[in-house]
Amino acid sequence: MVKIRLRRTGTKKKPHYRLVVADSRTARDGRFIEIIGYYSPTTETKECKVHEDRALYWLSVGAQPTDPVKKLLQSTGTMEKLTQLKQGASIEELVAKAPAVA
Repeated sequence: MVKIRLRRTGTKKKPHYRLVVADSRTARDGRFIEIIGYYSPTTETKECKVHEDRALYWLSVGAQPTDPVKKLLQSTGTMEKLTQLKQGASIEELVAKAPAVA
């Protein structure tokens, strides 16, 4: 099964996380398929960037987000776009409405 989960990077007591698509059988910081964003909880504003086109693609083909990732995707609005995608909208239309990710 393919999962969307957090991969820890950064130094001791200063974590940064990458949102990755990985096989559920691999280790937390092990092999992954694709990086689709990042999350930095130690900054004052808790910065989170998600490449929505790739996240929507992986969610549409059956990738399961873990609970922390699901909360992050809900806070960025990606889960709402997934429901619109399931109702018949195209990925290009949904991504065009979103601001560009740097």
